[in-house]
Amino acid sequence: MNSLVLPRVRQPAERWEPPLDSRALHELLAKVQQWEPFDADALFDDVGDVLDDIAPPADTLEELADRLRGHLTQLIHISAGTGADKGDEQADRLVWRARQLPGVVLPGEYGQAVGHLRRTAWMVNELAERLVTLGCLKAVAA
Repeated sequence: MNSLVLPRVRQPAERWEPPLDSRALHELLAKVQQWEPFDADALFDDVGDVLDDIAPPADTLEELADRLRGHLTQLIHISAGTGADKGDEQADRLVWRARQLPGVVLPGEYGQAVGHLRRTAWMVNELAERLVTLGCLKAVAA
């Protein structure tokens, strides 16, 4: 005998109410204007440039550091937005470590700067891979 399986009914999402004061609206507008979509190709290109067998040229280190910080910040926000940083011990640990890196100043000595960038690139890569594993980055998983 065939049994009928009914699909799960989703509950409607709560209606979003915008903030009523103008300061909060201006802050929200500023955040929306600064938002950049997640670009997995750029993330993996930057990680590859830093982790390549040949170290990046000295004149590109600051720009690479800025881009890696940006990727790391996006991944932290994705993790928080999806709840991955609260529901998964490994993601929580990676996010905690990742939150320490954006504030670190790039060392002035070339070898130390490359070492710092490589540690940052590994963190970006590990966090991205964990979020893919958890299904939080479907664009990367495809």
